[in-house]
Amino acid sequence: MGIVIRLLLPLLVLLPLFVEATPWNSPYPKGETADNTLFSAFSSPPKHLDPLLSYSSNEWAILSQIYEPPLQYHYLKRPYTLEPLTLTEMPRITYLDAHGKQVDANSSAVAFSEYHLELRSDIYYQNHPAFVKDTTGQLRYGHLSVEALEGIESVEDFAQMATRRLVAEDYAYAIKRMAVRQNHSPILDSMQAYIVGLERFSEAITQIAHAKRALGEVLDLRGYAIEGVKVEDERHLSVRIKGRYPQFLYWLSMNFFAPIPWEADCFYQQAGLIAKNLTLDSWPVGTGAYYLVTHNPSQTLRLRANPNFHSAYYPTLTPQEAEQMGIPTTMLTDGGKRLPFIQEVVYTLEKERIPLWSKFLQGYYDASAVSAESFNQAVSISASGRMGLSASMRQQGITLKSAIEPSIFYLAFNMADPVVGGYTPQARKLRQAISIAQDQEEYISIFMNERGIPAQGPLPAGIFGHLAGKEGTNPIVYRWEGGRRVRRTLEEAKRLLAEAGYPEGISAKSGKPLTLYYDTTSTGADGRALMDWRRKQFAKLGIVLVIRTSDYNRFQEKVRQGTTQLFSWGWNADYPDPENFLFLLYGGNATIDTNGTGINSSNYKNPQFDRLFEQMKRMPNSPKRLAIIRQMLDIVRADAPWVWGVHPKSLTLTHRWYHNLLPHAMANNTLKYRRIDASLRVTKQTEWNPPVLLPLLLLLLVVLLGLRWLYRSYEKREQSTLQGDH
Repeated sequence: MGIVIRLLLPLLVLLPLFVEATPWNSPYPKGETADNTLFSAFSSPPKHLDPLLSYSSNEWAILSQIYEPPLQYHYLKRPYTLEPLTLTEMPRITYLDAHGKQVDANSSAVAFSEYHLELRSDIYYQNHPAFVKDTTGQLRYGHLSVEALEGIESVEDFAQMATRRLVAEDYAYAIKRMAVRQNHSPILDSMQAYIVGLERFSEAITQIAHAKRALGEVLDLRGYAIEGVKVEDERHLSVRIKGRYPQFLYWLSMNFFAPIPWEADCFYQQAGLIAKNLTLDSWPVGTGAYYLVTHNPSQTLRLRANPNFHSAYYPTLTPQEAEQMGIPTTMLTDGGKRLPFIQEVVYTLEKERIPLWSKFLQGYYDASAVSAESFNQAVSISASGRMGLSASMRQQGITLKSAIEPSIFYLAFNMADPVVGGYTPQARKLRQAISIAQDQEEYISIFMNERGIPAQGPLPAGIFGHLAGKEGTNPIVYRWEGGRRVRRTLEEAKRLLAEAGYPEGISAKSGKPLTLYYDTTSTGADGRALMDWRRKQFAKLGIVLVIRTSDYNRFQEKVRQGTTQLFSWGWNADYPDPENFLFLLYGGNATIDTNGTGINSSNYKNPQFDRLFEQMKRMPNSPKRLAIIRQMLDIVRADAPWVWGVHPKSLTLTHRWYHNLLPHAMANNTLKYRRIDASLRVTKQTEWNPPVLLPLLLLLLVVLLGLRWLYRSYEKREQSTLQGDH
């Protein structure tokens, strides 16, 4: 029997280990889920972590936890409200005439606006080798040799780290980096129109940068100055803007204006570090609540709480204020507590949505978006069309967070096209008829699982100028009946089509069916279903729709060149101001007139709309500005350069241990407000992932039976041998 015990011993040893694993199938190192760590996922690795270059939401989700521009959005207040982040107060604005003399804000002589920024004195950068100095005060790692870089694969491998305080020059330095053309800032051209002297400085510094790089020299921007950007002292900076531009405050909340320490910029220009892909684009240096400790875009990104993070506290609201703003009272629990709550954030690459969803249900991700594959399992739609959690999700204690995004997806007419474009009454009626026939409610139901609302114009909810109810209804496409919007009938659309010269979709001039061309990048089964739906919407009017598919680069080229007729496009708000949407229809931004760089892809040009836009764009929010916006909306609704399409709705599921998650379409630096109850998470993970012991027990039974048979055979053989000997 001893041989049996020896054979079973490995299994008997493994069994208690298997049972004790808590939980047994965790994808993380043992015990890590019990730590104060947030677990999340990413499907698209960030390409840029340099705040100057990055303009992608998946990158800002990382960057905004690390970098701190001067301003941020209040986490709880609605509508979205700016507040100081690294400043002692909101920027003080003075107005100057053409001679630099201060004038009243309402004066017609205003030629410049000057923004005065006063920095807090308690803000320090994360620990980083770029700040380390030797005994002579020189940067220790400023001239690294090949030998010194042996064994260095990340900034965490350097033997020494240091920090320093944030100063005004760091913000000025960031704007100077923006001006260097070789750095490829996506907002340089936009900012040149506003920041005094930036265009001239850019031309000069770009040439200097070219010469420096040709010689392999480091470009230290401290020795150069922009006329409109003044460093008064360590804590005071001023930026002079041409004319009035209230939206500049919104720009000051974006990562493009995050501070860049000269030490880090010069540190990362060293050839040896560039050869190892150790650059500012992969290893950021900031003052934010977190810093990057692991950058493996093919597997994991890891953030850790910045030990040098300045004093910051969870915002407070009174229950009355929260009720008025529609903020749940559960969001007020941590008011006044020191930030951040979470000590580490782990992002894991998940290319497929189904494994991500499975791990969320097992409790291994703390939150999850709702994909098309998981929608029916996660969400239920009532008979009245209201969206809520499914019974299984409620049973698990999962919470659903939803919000209308400040975005729009629309079908555009190329207004330069001789068939669908133009501004004659007939052309307008053609576009109006097509707009009515496009059943956006059906589109939202079929292709978006009810995750959106039909747009009534270019402005989504939460943007000044957007109106709800009857006031905000597009009368060209809808009627207001019984307290709700009702899409106009197909008969009304056909009447407009006939008045446009196409009765039943037949050209009155040629006698042939009207044929239109729709450019798209949609492919695959989902794309085919969508294109079939598109054809049906036009077929309702007797119009033949021809689909022209191309890859994304070719599609973009056709849009820029104005060679499309119909196409779908979209826009996500950069900042919560109507100018950020209405400029998509401003004639001066037409792609065909700007060598393809303009953002008015439909090439819409209405002189009356343009005059009102010029008047509106530099105004602060006021009743007067609202009246102008309403005039503009009346104009574009009648002209119908777009089928207004859809404002999407975001859906996020969170586990009961994940607190303080509030959808915020403008703010990106929100991780510092979140909180995790790690002990509850471990309890639920263990409950939801019990060890699967049956296969092991069956294996053990088979082994036991087999060993018993072997033992019986052995005994018989021994007995036979003994009998033979006798």
